[in-house]
Amino acid sequence: MHCTRKVLDDLVWVGADDRRLVCFEGVYGVPNGVSYNSYLLLDEKTVLFDTVDKAVSQTFFENISYALNGRTLDYLVITHMEPDHAATVQELALHYPGVKLICNAKIKTMLAQYFDMNLEESEIVVKEGDTISFGRHEVSFVMAPMVHWPEVMMAYDKTDGVLFSADAFGTFGALNGRLFADETDFFTEDLDEARRYYTNIVGKYGPQVQAALKKVSALDIKLVCPLHGFVWRRDFDKYLEKYMLWSSYAPEEKGVMLAYASVYGHTENAANIMAKLLVERGVRVRMYDTSVTPASYIVSDAFRCSHLIFASTTYNAGVFVTMENLLRDIAAHNLQGRKVAILENGSWAPTSGKLMREILAPLKNTEFIGENITVRSSVKEGQLAEMEAVADAIAADIK
Repeated sequence: MHCTRKVLDDLVWVGADDRRLVCFEGVYGVPNGVSYNSYLLLDEKTVLFDTVDKAVSQTFFENISYALNGRTLDYLVITHMEPDHAATVQELALHYPGVKLICNAKIKTMLAQYFDMNLEESEIVVKEGDTISFGRHEVSFVMAPMVHWPEVMMAYDKTDGVLFSADAFGTFGALNGRLFADETDFFTEDLDEARRYYTNIVGKYGPQVQAALKKVSALDIKLVCPLHGFVWRRDFDKYLEKYMLWSSYAPEEKGVMLAYASVYGHTENAANIMAKLLVERGVRVRMYDTSVTPASYIVSDAFRCSHLIFASTTYNAGVFVTMENLLRDIAAHNLQGRKVAILENGSWAPTSGKLMREILAPLKNTEFIGENITVRSSVKEGQLAEMEAVADAIAADIK
């Protein structure tokens, strides 16, 4: 039985939700599931925009069959070759033998890499600005390399102002019967998962996202159809503002993200003292235990907040493993322009602070606040003045 929804009278969502997936890409927890979006245009020619992950292929093919209502599929537009969107391309070509695959040169190369079936005779290769007419609808193509793979492109339906945006503007979470962002209180209920999606999936490539946004801003957009999450038919400008912030690495709010790694509770206590000192000075603190909270949530709030504090015990003469993993993840995502304070602990040879600095120092426009605060086993009264000085500096900077 089909489960489709109309986007417009002649544009149908034929994707599917996956609520059984535990880790997206084997890394990012998705407790609320994820959607795989695909869209079918019913013009003089029928045009499918992207396929789905193999996990939901049965639902996908049932949806396409219902939406086609006896018609054949003429074209498949492939905007992104990541398998959560392209795993079923070959199966689709077997279902609809005459289908033409619209792709760019890099997608063409990847098709040959992923599939053994010879698809070359059915491929139509497009480049930036090319336009194809399918009847009433004229669709042009916008290259968006490294948002977030090198082959990515967007498709823009000039007729109805619909942008098929590939992985841009997506979000974690199943749709749960909804399709449009205005069918939920998005900026209250879903923005955190949208931010976590952007920062972890696309966040490394801010300059490339900015370049794509510049192209997109020149288009007359009435609808945005991403490959994950909600379709935007109103208030997209508010979401676009978030993308402009995130991709420029500008903090979304003035406040502190404090992450700590503690074994026996002494470093945790030092982090709690620091959080208390900040809150007493009117500073908002978002606090995480790196051994409990998955890194993707902490990375998301590192992008969100203007100031960061990292506190870690020394472990095997290095940084405690969960903190080191987090810091390398933040560095890999190219976060920039943050002010950072470091707190280290060590009973006989505290070295974690120096090593944490070394991981973060190469990040562009990173500014460290004071010297490392060093705790030897547990915080002593004499160290409170040092911690208060850091709290004062952060509070003054924020205010």
